[in-house]
Amino acid sequence: MKIINKTVLITGGGSGIGYEAAKLLSIDGNKVIIVGRTESKIQAAAQSLDNAVAIRCDLNDEDDVRKLIATISENYPELSVLINNAGAAFLYEHGEKAGAFEKATAEFATNYFSVIRLTEGLIPILKAQPEAAIVNVSSISAFAPSTYLPTYADSKAALRSYTLSLRYTLAKHTAIKVFELIPPLVNTEFSKEIGGEQNGMPASEVAEALINGFQNEEYEIQVGQTAEFRKYYLSDPEGAFNIMNQG
Repeated sequence: MKIINKTVLITGGGSGIGYEAAKLLSIDGNKVIIVGRTESKIQAAAQSLDNAVAIRCDLNDEDDVRKLIATISENYPELSVLINNAGAAFLYEHGEKAGAFEKATAEFATNYFSVIRLTEGLIPILKAQPEAAIVNVSSISAFAPSTYLPTYADSKAALRSYTLSLRYTLAKHTAIKVFELIPPLVNTEFSKEIGGEQNGMPASEVAEALINGFQNEEYEIQVGQTAEFRKYYLSDPEGAFNIMNQG
């Protein structure tokens, strides 16, 4: 599937993987809709690209999402690609005063529930196109969790499960193709406190892998060390968990 001269919506497109993907897609002649919670951030991102617009939306706010879907339906009825990239994470370890319930609730709200709500709301628009795609950005931690990002990993595992069932179901009834982008640790502002700046791969390389995955119709786009780690996980789950949490 070639993503050229299409209209693409990217959540969390103001920085990191989302912005780098927006950059590559705009170069290929696509109209890119950058969605995010911070107006100044997404406006700056859109203004730095050709053929890009910014729409402010808090994906955890039901009214905001309803307005976003209405805006897309009215102004961009040709939308054919949705990239669910926005994410939230808390760095902590489980324990009696960890506040895990509150942290997990916030992470699942952004990483899982908001994806389901927005995707379901946009399916009627996507299925009206001759060719359409949904991309959910999960994580290497969906296979084996880091104990320093425990409920973030939980939310990404849930997102992976949702993506698998969504892909199967939509393939039976629509022409919508469902992709999963599965990066390892990435050097973004989002990952600074967990060592992304020192040990993460460039977000631009993840975006390039996404575009290549589209073109090759690679529905599970395993970026960097993810493919090797997944193979190891399937053969030795305990060993993979230990590698994820060494040091």
